[in-house]
Amino acid sequence: MFIAEIVIVAVIVIAVLLTVVRSVRIVPQARARNVERFGRYRKTLEPGLNFIVPFVDRVKPLIDLREQVVSFMGQPVITEDNLVVQIDTVLFFQVTDPRAADYEIVNYIQAIEQLTATMLRSVIGSMDLEQTLTSRDKINTLLRGVLDDASGKWGIRVTRVEIKAIDPPKSVKDAMEKQMRAEREKRATILTAEGFRQSQILTAEGEKQSAILRAEGDRQAAILRAQGQAEAITEVFSSIHRNDPDPKLLAYQYLQTLPQIAAGPGNTFWVIPGEVTTALKAVTAAFTGPSQDAAPGDTVANTAGPVAGQNGQDALTGEATPAVSPGQAAAAALAAGIATAIEVPAQPTPAQPVAEQPDPALDTPATTPPSANGSGGQTGSQSG
Repeated sequence: MFIAEIVIVAVIVIAVLLTVVRSVRIVPQARARNVERFGRYRKTLEPGLNFIVPFVDRVKPLIDLREQVVSFMGQPVITEDNLVVQIDTVLFFQVTDPRAADYEIVNYIQAIEQLTATMLRSVIGSMDLEQTLTSRDKINTLLRGVLDDASGKWGIRVTRVEIKAIDPPKSVKDAMEKQMRAEREKRATILTAEGFRQSQILTAEGEKQSAILRAEGDRQAAILRAQGQAEAITEVFSSIHRNDPDPKLLAYQYLQTLPQIAAGPGNTFWVIPGEVTTALKAVTAAFTGPSQDAAPGDTVANTAGPVAGQNGQDALTGEATPAVSPGQAAAAALAAGIATAIEVPAQPTPAQPVAEQPDPALDTPATTPPSANGSGGQTGSQSG
């Protein structure tokens, strides 16, 4: 009897515990559960502690109210230019009405996937491949609008739709790569040509500026050189006029330039000015006096008269000669040197009588000062 009572108490306790467990439901945050009573929708359990009638109410599975992400595999879509492309999409949605999501549609995820594929075919079919590849934002906006309107009655709000990938056929990819490569090569060629053009322009500008500056420098140098020469000539001219040189000095300076004219290594022929004879006579007259003027037909070298030897006698006849001053001797030597330099043809002179007995003066050569052109001195007279 006692054992039977214990068994009955145990059964009652188990039944009470089972009833309590069946009547209490705890729903997590951002979740929801629908409750049916005798097969009919009664209410939706909110997050937290909820009580139901045990063995009468039936609680359905949890529904997630958070935003969910679903990735759909590639959908074959035909573009306006009859190319088949594979498009992968990513869908972001959120359940806003657990009752509608549970009772208005069987599988809302599958429904959204099929609706996305249908709308993709509709949107992409009105675009060619180029527009499809460059109009992702437009496609996303169109898909989101259509899916949000269609899924609103299911208690679902589509928050975002993204095109993850668009894969055209391999042949189209190869063609696109060739086109892209050609376009990049074209741009590279254009940039290279543009750079070369700019380089040539800058180089030409630099050369132009350099030539202008060089010409400007040459012009300034020529101007300064000409000014210097003009000042030098003016100074020389003024100095000459201040000192008032006589014709003798001018004639002597004129004769000094003759050896310089003949000193060139390439001069094989040169013209003697007519003023040389006049200048020569003026120089000779300056040192010898008017009584020693050469007669016409004599050589220029003989205008100074015979050259004396060391003992004051004629080098050929041995006769006594008049005394010659140093100035007369220098004039005679200068005239002889110039005559040799310019090669003035001399007229033949009468033969001088020669003494019967050899004179020691003949063995001693007569020396004369160096001529103006650097050649050795010549004797005062020449033998026929």
